[in-house]
Amino acid sequence: MKEQKVILVNERDEAIGVMEKMEAHQKGLLHRAFSVFIFDKEGRMLLQQRAAQKYHGGLLWTNACCSHPYPDESVEDAAERRLQEEMGFVTPLQKVFAFTYQAEVENDLIEHEFDHVFTGEYEGGIQPNSEEVAAYGYHSMEEISYLLDERPKTFTTWFRIAFPQILSWWKKAYVFV
Repeated sequence: MKEQKVILVNERDEAIGVMEKMEAHQKGLLHRAFSVFIFDKEGRMLLQQRAAQKYHGGLLWTNACCSHPYPDESVEDAAERRLQEEMGFVTPLQKVFAFTYQAEVENDLIEHEFDHVFTGEYEGGIQPNSEEVAAYGYHSMEEISYLLDERPKTFTTWFRIAFPQILSWWKKAYVFV
């Protein structure tokens, strides 16, 4: 199987080249990525537990899916593609913000990503890819906040970084009367 290439970017998300994904993560070079957060009508977030064999973050909990667009693919198309590949469903997605982060993760890798964050709502069946996902479920934002405080190491690094921002967005988007 051919190694995936990622799009190297500058701090304004302007493409400056491509590189093999693992090399970019070993060198900690800034590259384009996306994260998808899915909610149900009650405002609960869909979490997935990453499969044990993932190159990093195995068995850690995180948002519905994350990945990198191919060099010839839009971020929006990549987010839709990867949600289908990992969780087995499609739903309309909306970009809500972007942010840059850098963090050391497992296996001596460095996540340095310009992360485009998408959200969507979904109520149907989920058919996760067992090579990507070990478990999944919808959880209230209060429960996730509690678990992040009590057991932060059971979540991926990027989820811990992104959660405060997505929580702020969620408080505006999900107004329950």
